[in-house]
Amino acid sequence: MARYDLVVIGGGTAGLVAAVGAAGQSARVLLAERDRTGGDCLWRGCVPSKALLTVAEHAHIARSSDHLGVHAGEVRVDLAEAMAHVKQAIATIEPHDSPERLRREGVEVVHGTARFVGPDRIEVDGRQVRFRRAMIATGASPVIPPIPGLADARPLTSDSVWGLTELPRRLVVLGAGPIGAELGQAFARLGAEVTLVEMADRILPREEPEASAVVAARLSDEGIDVRAGTKAVAVEEGARGKVLRVEPTDGGVPSDGEPAAGTVGFDEILVAVGRAPVTAGLGLDAAGVGLTPGGAVEVDDRLRTSNPRIFAGGDATMLLPFTHVAATHGATVVQNASFGLRATVDHERIPWVTFTDPEVARIGLSTDEARARYGDAITVRTSRHTGLDRAITSGRIEGFARLVGDPKGRIVGATIVGPRAGEGIGEVAAWMAGGAKLDRITRTTHAYPTWNADLADASLEELRAGLARLRPVIRAVVLARRLLLR
Repeated sequence: MARYDLVVIGGGTAGLVAAVGAAGQSARVLLAERDRTGGDCLWRGCVPSKALLTVAEHAHIARSSDHLGVHAGEVRVDLAEAMAHVKQAIATIEPHDSPERLRREGVEVVHGTARFVGPDRIEVDGRQVRFRRAMIATGASPVIPPIPGLADARPLTSDSVWGLTELPRRLVVLGAGPIGAELGQAFARLGAEVTLVEMADRILPREEPEASAVVAARLSDEGIDVRAGTKAVAVEEGARGKVLRVEPTDGGVPSDGEPAAGTVGFDEILVAVGRAPVTAGLGLDAAGVGLTPGGAVEVDDRLRTSNPRIFAGGDATMLLPFTHVAATHGATVVQNASFGLRATVDHERIPWVTFTDPEVARIGLSTDEARARYGDAITVRTSRHTGLDRAITSGRIEGFARLVGDPKGRIVGATIVGPRAGEGIGEVAAWMAGGAKLDRITRTTHAYPTWNADLADASLEELRAGLARLRPVIRAVVLARRLLLR
């Protein structure tokens, strides 16, 4: 029976990074993938969604620049051509994640369904191999809620929406987290009538409430019917086609103030209510690997499972379901599995971005989370884009930057809302990694006029507050010196 230093199950981002990283250190590596290497990010997630968002952005700019003196006339979007751009983006990036590239890096790639048959063995389509270390990187898949009639309506998901070639006239999006909000805005900008239905009392419920409000207002301004605090009850056949029956959750109302109960007609329905880890059929019991109550692979801060030979990373752990987190997981597994190090992942210092317009970028604790942990001794500094010169010149003053500090004044969280917010949050990540305090950012000169000067402005508020606190002390010292000199 063949023996490998590292066996990786799953060829998404986490698995690819781990496999290539270990092979680069002369380890004997086997990667098993039952579908296509590249994972959700390449085929169904980051790459296609950002390509479609680019098309939608161009359509929106062409359609809505009259206030700047730019009159483009009627805008027509050909969805088939837009999807061709999406597929071209995938095709351009795909070789980097291909089996051919992996084999050049020294990774043995097998296509098939893998499962554990012991604490140190897996089977791939009848072939058994042993391993010194293994990694579970099987990702996650969209959840379809058990709403009566929904399955019969053949709902779209973030996996299947890329097969559309004609723009639906009416689109209902269930779920207004990052995926639902991004795709809902994209299809509205492409020309569809979009209704966004969210059970929580606001869209983007994981973000700062003010960030959710800014994005919700923008979506409504663009013609999207935003229905937060609204529960989908059933899908039915109406006189004019399919309808979604909805009712309020805890008295929720849509953004236009009308009662949330009623029906919404649609031609297509896109489900984006969440994703579930793919762990069924892996033989985890035979391997002695435990799961969380939510079905994710349970790991410690070194990404080890309950079987110390086996690690896990990426969406299979559901720790933070983002591609860059999966890449960090893969690199961490290489350090621990190949070198025996004790590398850990601090998920509170990893940023993420929701690519709506405006973007919402976040790292660490929100204001409410910081207050729950530290009490009222936290510090919150906010710089609004109404005073940011770059925002004023761009006509985009609805956003803000917010820094959250612990009782010692160290940065423990940040939120940026605005164009290119995702480019600015990396600066906060660097400051947090060094344990910087809130007033440190403004001491570094930022180019003018730029969007991330909003961070410097928020930091400046803390510096001014600190100086104000010191003013009585300075006055007392000056007075004492004068008395001593007499």
